Amino acid sequence: MAQHFLLSPAAKTLSLASVFTMKDADAEMTFRRIRWHETNGEPVCPHCGGTDAYDCRRLKGAPRFRCRSCGKDFSITSGTLFANHKLPLRAYLAAIAIFCNEVKGKSALALSRDLCVSYKCAFVLLHKLREAMAAELKGRVVGGDGKVAEVDGGYFGGYVKPANLRENRVDRRLARHQTGKRKVVVVVRERGGNSVPAVFKSEASAMNFLKSRVAPGTILNADEAGSWEELHKRFEVRRINHEEAFSLDGACTNWAEEFFSRMRRAEIGHHHHIAGPYLLRYAQEASWREDNRRVSNGDQVDRISKLAMASKPSVDFCGYWQRHLEATS
Repeated sequence: MAQHFLLSPAAKTLSLASVFTMKDADAEMTFRRIRWHETNGEPVCPHCGGTDAYDCRRLKGAPRFRCRSCGKDFSITSGTLFANHKLPLRAYLAAIAIFCNEVKGKSALALSRDLCVSYKCAFVLLHKLREAMAAELKGRVVGGDGKVAEVDGGYFGGYVKPANLRENRVDRRLARHQTGKRKVVVVVRERGGNSVPAVFKSEASAMNFLKSRVAPGTILNADEAGSWEELHKRFEVRRINHEEAFSLDGACTNWAEEFFSRMRRAEIGHHHHIAGPYLLRYAQEASWREDNRRVSNGDQVDRISKLAMASKPSVDFCGYWQRHLEATS
């Protein structure tokens, strides 16, 4: 029997012990080389692009540089996803490593215990890492001439607890007995390639998304749901009736089902509730993890760090809790 990738030495190229024992100066240099890789870690001013800068940090203060060209101060994380950070950079590197080691996902409560930070801090930090992952999925198109992809949908959120007494229970499948919060995650996944998820009110609403994210000439696989009938107008579609078989005559949606398996396990085992405005972020995280399941944890940490340092400050989560306090005051 073949050895699972996660059990192999190739999957373990970075240990948490090496991150936690790292000195602050080493963590700073790691992030400097990630952000300013063109200059091998030498600071580049984000305001004017000047390369003539000097260290102007205060005694025992956070790393800070001053540009000799424009005179403005900046830090390693200025203008990035980690802008205005309060924790030392070593803590951010440890958070990324912990996040990558959890192959199904990481809960904010668990991360808050690992790093000894508040739940609010861990919650925002994890969503920023999911935002970095999403940057890699932006504009992605899957498939192509002769390539095979699969499309499927899975519903999340809007759970209605059944009544205690049997005579008081209702058919929760009917629209009038639902909360309206239930949404469907539609994923299109290329066999042997990448995937792209999106969130809609119903599967039928995903047609424009599929037309823009699936390249012409792709052979699509879908189940017998009536939502996918319109796909026949644009693609060659192979249908599989799951009441008869999971795979038949070359038609199946097993690759798409693998994505939902990972996402369901993340919901049940870690997050317990995935819904609302954050559902897309969790879907994008599951997609990134599924596409990179054969990538070592060291390379995953390096890629997420690069994505975070290349992204601009988060519109959704920069000052997230402060906005919530203002709304309730």
